[in-house]
Amino acid sequence: MSTWQNRGGRQARLSLEGRVSGPLFVAPFLLVFGLFLVVPLVWGLWMSFTNSSLTGRGDSSFVGFANYGEALTDPKMWETIGHTVLFTALSTVPLVLFALVMALLVHIGLPGQWLWRLSFFAPYLLTSAVVWQVGLLIFQTDSGMLNTMLKAVGLDGIGWLVEEKWAMWSVALITVWWTVGFNFLLYLAALQSVPDELYEAAAIDGAGAWRRMWAITLPQLRRTTVLITVLQVLASLKVFDQIYMLTKGGPDGSTRPILEYIFDSGFTGYRLGYAAAMSYIFFALLLILSIGQLKFFSRREA
Repeated sequence: MSTWQNRGGRQARLSLEGRVSGPLFVAPFLLVFGLFLVVPLVWGLWMSFTNSSLTGRGDSSFVGFANYGEALTDPKMWETIGHTVLFTALSTVPLVLFALVMALLVHIGLPGQWLWRLSFFAPYLLTSAVVWQVGLLIFQTDSGMLNTMLKAVGLDGIGWLVEEKWAMWSVALITVWWTVGFNFLLYLAALQSVPDELYEAAAIDGAGAWRRMWAITLPQLRRTTVLITVLQVLASLKVFDQIYMLTKGGPDGSTRPILEYIFDSGFTGYRLGYAAAMSYIFFALLLILSIGQLKFFSRREA
């Protein structure tokens, strides 16, 4: 009896320790999650229904859906959303295609593997401030690298960051150089997980390198491509840093994304309530787009 009692007591203590230690391990995460995500979300949602101002003037009174109504009829908000969509279109396609090509080049075993991997992925580790400096070195009108090369062959320089027809392209180009390394890494990991037996069987059947790529490699990468596309679209729609530092939304507001307009409304125009309302409208659009993307790709996969 004593043995069974000891075992029962030990199991009861272990069960009690499990019930106590589990919440203790999770508590730090829940605390940080609540303080830095849940509380700001709830506070921002409440603020969107008030006339809160950064200056502290006014009574921050409840105005209902007035901010939302004003935002939905604000042509500048829709204009900046259009700029954001344009940037997304210009950056997403090359960020998917270039990453795939880079991963394929590394996967086939080019000489100097470590150098290729480092050069492809290293820019992704840079901060936005460093990318800003690199962008200025490349696109500056007077002494930028591109204009220096153009003048060396007798051509006129281009205002890459100060002309409307070039500014968005320039920002998209530097963004592709900066962030393609992450997608490259995802594709490379997916390529390394493709079973070698598939390639061996195809080689026995007489399939050449191109045929193996189209019949085996690309179909095996379909799920990774869907993941990268969804992540890249969402990341590009949230663009702010590089545009704000390179062009400040110019020239003449032609590159200003929605997040910069929200920032300007809240911290330059001091209308925190209105900025919060636009933030939640943009969040709702992102949520609808994400659900639509997932359903679309799920149907394609089925």
